[in-house]
Amino acid sequence: MSAFDNATVSVSLDAIAHNTALLARHAPTAQVMAVVKADGYGHGLIPSARAARAGGAQWLGVVGIDEAAALRAAGDTGSILAWRTGAQSDFATAVSLDVAVSAAAPEALEAIAAAARAAGGRASVHLALDSGLGREGAPLGEQWDVLLAAAASLDTALVDVCGVWSHLAFADDPHHPTIDAQRAAFIAGAEQAQSVGLDIRLRHLANSAATLTRPDLHFDLVRPGLAVYGVSPIPADGAAFGLRPAMTFRAPVFAVKQLPAGHGIGYGHTYHATHDTTVVVAAAGYAEGVPRSAGNSAPVQINGGRFTISGRVSMDQVSIDIGAHPVAVGDVVTFFGPGDSGEPTVEEFARACGTISYEIITRLGARAARVYVGG
Repeated sequence: MSAFDNATVSVSLDAIAHNTALLARHAPTAQVMAVVKADGYGHGLIPSARAARAGGAQWLGVVGIDEAAALRAAGDTGSILAWRTGAQSDFATAVSLDVAVSAAAPEALEAIAAAARAAGGRASVHLALDSGLGREGAPLGEQWDVLLAAAASLDTALVDVCGVWSHLAFADDPHHPTIDAQRAAFIAGAEQAQSVGLDIRLRHLANSAATLTRPDLHFDLVRPGLAVYGVSPIPADGAAFGLRPAMTFRAPVFAVKQLPAGHGIGYGHTYHATHDTTVVVAAAGYAEGVPRSAGNSAPVQINGGRFTISGRVSMDQVSIDIGAHPVAVGDVVTFFGPGDSGEPTVEEFARACGTISYEIITRLGARAARVYVGG
């Protein structure tokens, strides 16, 4: 790596495949839907999807139909579900590409049926039930009743309503009382769907945390996301489950300078050197996805030593007070990685920034080049 290289995001495709296979072993009675939305949680949509398929994922989960279309264009022929859909969504594309979609309102079902009729195909639909999260889906009661009545009235030659799904509010706390309440609501909603004549073959509620910790929530399909990429979805260390972090974020040192005691560093001089010291400047800032909150808080590793980002994060760079540690231009700053060599993990980095690992890995910008290893 030269002094003028940009930051890089290195992704282990073997780790993604390993994690997917491990999650399948945790849910032996269910199919696995690897969630690859948000550009594969920042790891790259297409490479991540291929690695997850190699690990045994029968399904891929995305938010938008456009993401599903990109997967089809890249040659994926397996089952895909796109779930952030409404009456104005491009259901014609979903039908033509054999992509399953979610519906939470009668008008969405009407639009899906119309798209299937126009395309001369058959749509696959998973009904979204709000079992307690208070976000997407129809809650039990009148709204669920109306949605089921609309679904039952559809021409089954045009629309196959084959699934019921929901999402947990407190899955990162496996013993939280809301989980049992949501489980009961989900079972009741799925049974009601069957009772009105719908052929529900795919019930899915479990995300990463529930896949790993709540086998009673596996049902027919599990939907792990974060764990596919080797990051623990609960406070416990992911290594305790056998997960392998797939992402490492690095940037080169492009400047090394000596500063006297008391000298301020960065915008606003929020950091002052406590002694005569060496400061390095690394080629990554908030344009690459380093949170501004990482200033004076987040750990990094350089040549085996641990340090803290010093001063404010700039758009294109960060400064790091390294004392007397030997560092030269072109050396590598590791912001986070698997932790095998003592570097910070993304969980550790996120905690220092006052956020969660999901945000860190999905916010890394395109200016940080993706480099794929294995696969």
